[in-house]
Amino acid sequence: MSTITLSVPEELKVEMDTFEDINWSAVAREAIKGKISQLRLLKVISSKSKLSEKDALKLGRKINKSLHERFIKENPGEY
Repeated sequence: MSTITLSVPEELKVEMDTFEDINWSAVAREAIKGKISQLRLLKVISSKSKLSEKDALKLGRKINKSLHERFIKENPGEY
């Protein structure tokens, strides 16, 4: 297995340290796997689309923003 070094802000590291039972390497691995899956899907979708990759990313960001705003509206007081 390869090793990478990940830099996080000091405040985040302090918070992470409060959760001693969490395997942060596993959390980072899963996050990276998830992001790769999203990027692969985006690549497949954009390869079949007439949109450019830039346009597809822009559309994806708009969708994410819209979903986020809807979540906040439907769950007031949680954030």
